[in-house]
Amino acid sequence: MTIASAILTTASEAGQDPLAVMMQTFPAFIIAISIFGVLALVAASYRNVANRHAPKAEQYAARHGGDAHGAGH
Repeated sequence: MTIASAILTTASEAGQDPLAVMMQTFPAFIIAISIFGVLALVAASYRNVANRHAPKAEQYAARHGGDAHGAGH
């Protein structure tokens, strides 16, 4: 049984309008989708940060005689 059918069954057994019960939870759904959307945009904005800084790290490693990859990790 899915959550939606469980809500409909419970609401109909309690004598409430199932559509009214589902509409009460709709704002929470919109808020959750909005939060996940913002978090996805933040994660996507950091997607290529390491590759953009790779040449600087290699130049630093060459000047200081170390390996550019994996230093400090």
